[in-house]
Amino acid sequence: MFSVLARMSLVTRIIIAIILGIGVALVFPGVAPYLSLLGDLFIKALKSVAPVLVFVLVLASIANFKVGHSANLRPIIIMYAVGMLLAAFSAVAVSIAFPSTLFLNLPANTDLQPPSSLIEIFKNLLLSFIANPVTAISEANFIGILAWAVALGAAFRHAKDSTKDLLNDTAHAVNSVIRLVINFAPIGIFGLVAVTFAETGLSTLASYAHLLAVLLGTMAFVALVINPLMVAVVTRSNPYPLVFQCLRESGITAFFTRSSAANIPVNLDLAKRLGVAESTASVAIPLGATINMAGASVTITVLTLAAVNTLGLNVDFTTMMILSVLATVSACGASGVAGGSLLLIPVACGLFGISSDISMQVVAIGMVISVLQDSTETALNSSTDVLFTAAVDRASK
Repeated sequence: MFSVLARMSLVTRIIIAIILGIGVALVFPGVAPYLSLLGDLFIKALKSVAPVLVFVLVLASIANFKVGHSANLRPIIIMYAVGMLLAAFSAVAVSIAFPSTLFLNLPANTDLQPPSSLIEIFKNLLLSFIANPVTAISEANFIGILAWAVALGAAFRHAKDSTKDLLNDTAHAVNSVIRLVINFAPIGIFGLVAVTFAETGLSTLASYAHLLAVLLGTMAFVALVINPLMVAVVTRSNPYPLVFQCLRESGITAFFTRSSAANIPVNLDLAKRLGVAESTASVAIPLGATINMAGASVTITVLTLAAVNTLGLNVDFTTMMILSVLATVSACGASGVAGGSLLLIPVACGLFGISSDISMQVVAIGMVISVLQDSTETALNSSTDVLFTAAVDRASK
């Protein structure tokens, strides 16, 4: 039986875990509390690896970043950045219009207060930025971790190639650990689903369905409205034939592979057939698979605001805009593994003073709905890589 499960995809195993968890909660509700250990172990594992993941991945990504010599690369990178920022803004707007509530196991003494002013926001950010790096990692201060990773990454850009290779190897090693943890996600999700449904009943399904609808609806809006508008501005022509072709030939493949990196050959082939110069595509497509993560910025923003709404925090418009920028920057460091963007949610939650104990529960909820969320996110990310590359190439001609 174990060999059969091992041959199944992660998505299939998560679906089985969710079904079994609901079944146990409904048929044997008295057993569910004993399964809470499985969920607790999974969340603890996420809490352990997430700080190291953010630090090493962002550091290595910046240290090894090569600008290249393509004349079209700068406008493509600008489109990547603007697209992610507009995706985050869209996520904020949809979250305000359709607020989501999560079922979280909150400590009895939870008493969070949102920042009262813009000055306080920047004060908290600055204090988090200058935290000792070792302390930041040990205390899961993700703002500080991100700041040190960016600073050290920029410094290591001038290091020897052998040093950069070491950083890359370290990032790959951390990714391997993350894959190991995520491979145990079905077991952890089984325990979490069983306990949650035993305590709250079928109302949890409505909560998950609402959250998933907000996520997928926002991603669809970005793919069918935001991206076409950007392409129309750049090419000054009807964008939808190109948009639909990229979604059909790149997005569908990415939906099932759930990996932007694995979809690079598909995008390179599509870019070639679209007439994109090889010198441009060979740099822009792999770069986009690394930093162009509009779907990740949507996921990070929506789930963070869902946690904020659940905790009853009243957040002003300025803070939400800062969250959008933070989600965009965090999304650029999203891991290449399935569900990698979820592990960056604590970075955004740190803006509101939400502890890692709570933010990791949000990550676990994201894992439950990742069956559709992560596939759709990857489809948006990967199809946008080739879409923006082709749009800039056409405009240059």
